Amino acid sequence: MSSTSQKHKEFVAEPMGEKPVMALAGIGEVLGKRLAEKGFDKAYVVLGQFLVLKKDEELFRDWLKDTCGANAKQQGDCYGCLKEWCDAFL
Repeated sequence: MSSTSQKHKEFVAEPMGEKPVMALAGIGEVLGKRLAEKGFDKAYVVLGQFLVLKKDEELFRDWLKDTCGANAKQQGDCYGCLKEWCDAFL
């Protein structure tokens, strides 16, 4: 597995609670704002979409690209972050 960012490590280390969408690895200020404008203002709302898509990497990456314009690295970082969080907490 590729190395993970500090942001990723911090996110997967604890329950999600009310963390903002920008707490997700791969989601910065610009993508976070785009997601929030579409109703995905909290990390748990993006997690809900991740689960609706049955944790399927290709479907989630496509959704993220279509919803906020995330590039391949951002898609992969966000997917990996949510997958690892689910593996730890679900």
